[in-house]
Amino acid sequence: MQSLDYRVVEQAIEWLANDRTIWLCTVLSTFGSSPREPGSLMVANSQGDHLGSLSGGCVEEDFLERLAAGEYELPAVIVRYGAPDDGPENARIRLPCGGILEVLVERIPAQPDSLAHLEQVRETLSGESELTRYVRLTDGEHWLAETDPIGPRVVREETEELVSIRVGPVAKLILAGYSTVAEACAGFAISLGYQVVLCDPREEVTRGLNLPEGVEFIPVLPSLYIASEGACTLSTAVVAVTHDPRIDDLAMMAAVKTSARYIGVMGSVRTSQTRAERLRRTGGLCEAEIERIRMPIGLNLGSKTPSEIALAIMADIVRVRRGQSLGEL
Repeated sequence: MQSLDYRVVEQAIEWLANDRTIWLCTVLSTFGSSPREPGSLMVANSQGDHLGSLSGGCVEEDFLERLAAGEYELPAVIVRYGAPDDGPENARIRLPCGGILEVLVERIPAQPDSLAHLEQVRETLSGESELTRYVRLTDGEHWLAETDPIGPRVVREETEELVSIRVGPVAKLILAGYSTVAEACAGFAISLGYQVVLCDPREEVTRGLNLPEGVEFIPVLPSLYIASEGACTLSTAVVAVTHDPRIDDLAMMAAVKTSARYIGVMGSVRTSQTRAERLRRTGGLCEAEIERIRMPIGLNLGSKTPSEIALAIMADIVRVRRGQSLGEL
């Protein structure tokens, strides 16, 4: 399953390859309610064809009308939507949700260097590492460079007229084994835009399984899938919440050998201490590998029900993904 942003970049490449100028739109910042996070993409051409989204539809309609009228001829410009009545002159329309949205609009002509740039972006979105895409507002010049995988996805350096956007694999959640907590995690993760994979070979547990739409179920031992090529990237979280050591321990042993950014397993403090010792003794894990595992998993919210536990887990995954320390909460 490819993310919407991946499909946007793929469409942009196809249009450029067919000698068509494109307008690539990137959400830079949102204030208040917004259905698309910073870094989200939309692409359009001069015929009014487009793919992707920036909001719930009102922004896209306004943008396409102005594009058809020949408004966006600069190499790069930032457009603000939903500003108050006394806002800046480039304010466009009020958003029904009451939010404010800033969008970077790039006019990208069909040139070999532009095509090569977006092909590299596509490769990054489907790969295992992240890069930062830089766009200079004064002339629309764009390039890619290595990046720190933790922190805000979009940074605007106004003094240098420069925008930086982290690009990389879609956020992914691997659920090692089925449980009611895993099912609740899957629901939260799908709503947050994650690719969700659940692995469990136990027919007696998964028979008649009714998972949220969009969850990929693979009936294999989770540790085998986790260790497979390309399964885990820096954008991956691995979560084991079955209370079955045969599932959970093997998943942790496999996960610490990968680049997964978040690795966690459910259990009380005492259970976690026992598991850590077991992973040292029989799993052969070193201290650095043990320290990568979050156990007990999730934020300490005093959770009791499966949905509350899943909320604590997903909140912690989002915290780590956004580069927030516990002290900042």
